[in-house]
Amino acid sequence: MSGLAAVIAVTSLSLEARIALGPGVSVICGRASHIVSRLQAAIERGALGIISFGVCLAPDLATGDCVIGSGVHTEYERYPADRRWSRRLLESIPGSVHAEIAGVDAPITQSSEKVRLHARTGAKAVDMESHIAARIAARHNTPFAICRTIIDPAVRDLPPAAVIDLRDDGTPDVPAILHSVMHERNQIPALVRIAIDAWTARKALLRDRQLLGAGLGCPYFDERASEPVRVGVFATTQLRPTGP
Repeated sequence: MSGLAAVIAVTSLSLEARIALGPGVSVICGRASHIVSRLQAAIERGALGIISFGVCLAPDLATGDCVIGSGVHTEYERYPADRRWSRRLLESIPGSVHAEIAGVDAPITQSSEKVRLHARTGAKAVDMESHIAARIAARHNTPFAICRTIIDPAVRDLPPAAVIDLRDDGTPDVPAILHSVMHERNQIPALVRIAIDAWTARKALLRDRQLLGAGLGCPYFDERASEPVRVGVFATTQLRPTGP
């Protein structure tokens, strides 16, 4: 990037990472437990901002809806999002919702849990990466934003195969998923519904990414930056932005 710092997108899925990657954007992708060290190292190389980007669960919204986080909170702490960046995201994505995000350390599998979380916190969506990224951004006084697309609405319970841990690179553990399905075949209809939701969410995420353009809508991004910087798990991976 000709010496210019990038915006760092934090994701958990390799699919999200491919969509996020683009001019002025580097990507940290993987399990939440692995994000911290990779993000720390990336910030040391220079960062204009950190954005939590990808899909999330929703206590109160529908599949494909876009949430621009006003902040993210856990049981014990809250981190506000950068107001200027959030405003730019809201202006760029028509129909997006400005709301709180809840950060959790373990998957929420039951619809009743999602409803209770919304009632207790008022959060419109929940994910496992935003609070980690926000905590590190605050530690380094780096602008932080959240752009998340709903993949799992409140009315659905998640079957066991849907919550199997990802591989370190953010790809599904296919053998483990197949093993789960073979032992509990009654979860197949639920997995089909999840696949349909995932396709809807992917289309919405692609649309949102295209609307945000270079630097993922970061107002601090220098428009002269034109080449993506690959960091984290993609340091040696040939990865290209996903087209529509």
